[in-house]
Amino acid sequence: MTQERTGKATVGGQPITLVGPELKVGDKAPAFTINKDLMTEASLSDYAGRIKLISVVPSLDTDVCDAQTRRFNQEASKLGDSVVVLTISVDLPFAQSRFCATAGIERVVTLSDYKHRAFGEAYGVLIKELQLDQRAIFIVDADDTVRYVEYLSELSEHPNYDAALAALRGLAE
Repeated sequence: MTQERTGKATVGGQPITLVGPELKVGDKAPAFTINKDLMTEASLSDYAGRIKLISVVPSLDTDVCDAQTRRFNQEASKLGDSVVVLTISVDLPFAQSRFCATAGIERVVTLSDYKHRAFGEAYGVLIKELQLDQRAIFIVDADDTVRYVEYLSELSEHPNYDAALAALRGLAE
């Protein structure tokens, strides 16, 4: 049976139910299969040997998600080849592509959880009531161990960019 967590997050102040486990630093990053486009899938193993900053957003068509993705896109050029920045949402892949083209996002890999919501469930960010992924940041090292986790308690809040980037730089040096 799938784990459900209540009392951990809100949308506009209203409580929501998160589906999946709450990951902690030191956990092995769960495997996932997700879409690069409508037909092509990607998985955690596609980024083996690299440090992964996983930026989870509900939808790229919102102000906070837009700002979060733009910020990590700017930072990605300073991180080196050992790091990959993944932005995951349930937006359809062609909507993600359109957003990236319009916003000039070139250094972030967008992946879509639209088909199975498997990433959201594996990482404990799937919002049961909305079938969107809750905003979160995960940093996973080259050996696929979780080294940083931030689950946002309110969907409209920004993550702590500075703390996430400091944790990432600590691994990449």
